[in-house]
Amino acid sequence: MKTKRVLVGMSGGIDSSAVCMMLQEQGYEVVGVTMRVWDLPRQFSQPNQEHPDFIEEAKSLAQRLGIAHYVADERDDFKNTVVRNFIDEYMQGRTPNPCVMCNPTFKFRMLIEWADRLECDYIATGHYVQVREERGLYYIHCGEDVSKDQSYFLWRLGQDVLSRCIFPLGGMKKTDVRAYLDKKGFEMKAREGESMEVCFIDKDYRDFLSEQVPDINQRIGQGKFVDVQGRTIGTHEGFPYYTVGQRKGLGVALGKPAYVLRINALKNTVVLGDAEQLETEAMLVSDARFVNKTDLEDVDLSVRIRYRSRPIPCKISKVDDLFPDESVKKDMWLVRFMTKASAVTPGQSAVFYINDKMVGGAYICSQKGLQAYLQE
Repeated sequence: MKTKRVLVGMSGGIDSSAVCMMLQEQGYEVVGVTMRVWDLPRQFSQPNQEHPDFIEEAKSLAQRLGIAHYVADERDDFKNTVVRNFIDEYMQGRTPNPCVMCNPTFKFRMLIEWADRLECDYIATGHYVQVREERGLYYIHCGEDVSKDQSYFLWRLGQDVLSRCIFPLGGMKKTDVRAYLDKKGFEMKAREGESMEVCFIDKDYRDFLSEQVPDINQRIGQGKFVDVQGRTIGTHEGFPYYTVGQRKGLGVALGKPAYVLRINALKNTVVLGDAEQLETEAMLVSDARFVNKTDLEDVDLSVRIRYRSRPIPCKISKVDDLFPDESVKKDMWLVRFMTKASAVTPGQSAVFYINDKMVGGAYICSQKGLQAYLQE
């Protein structure tokens, strides 16, 4: 019987290192690939170092395990897809989640392409999720470790990709993964910290925008803070530097806590209000992807509107676009919450679940005209 080959996306970190060892123990022929996507100064610990530290660590592990290892230099492609989208979204007044964009259009696409090139049957990563087949369809389920579950970021993966995915850590706790590495003789690796930041941003996203769009202040410049009645209550630095729900760093004193309610990119205005005004009983989403639309009729349907937010029981229905843009025809859906949600943020993802099974997702779009949809 032929040994199954699996391509592991090796980041040089704790999780993907454990995945390589586990799959070897399970009898797979493991091949590793590490993607070089965006260099940060802190990733180079030695003078004249050719590759970032994480690539050197992945190489070292592959050599120790006796597996083939490849480096995929995809910096140009990454910049032109993931980073470009990240910048464009902020420049249009939305708040993107780059991991949601990256996974289908870049990371998993590259893994599949490399797997085909290297004749690997499967791809594997260190994501804390599980994949289960149900009546010929593949569903992502939440990881056993609730604090590490990453299903939210993977809603755009298609069936062609999921049918070839292996996620060995989905049924484990992070503490178990560290204990496993320690037991295997990788004590230093087991004790490593981990990064939770966006992989291409070194400090603050506002600094990143200023670096990547040097004329951002000339193109946009200062704008007005306004209240819900449209009255000017202050001046801001430019709408891309703010996000819905933001309270800190506004630079305006109103004598009470103020939150960003809405952003108007065309007028360069940022609407401020109190916490209660952030709450809503419904939202509009677009560009939806569902594994099986019959799942949307389930009484246990819930939605997460940001990573690690609590699931909110909901109902969803297809609606006509009441305010169509001549250049873009949107696939619109109305989501009604069974309990109020707060800080619905255009650009973020709405990810739908039935208990721990992720059944699809969509992008939160502009909430302009929401009341008209509710009256339909």
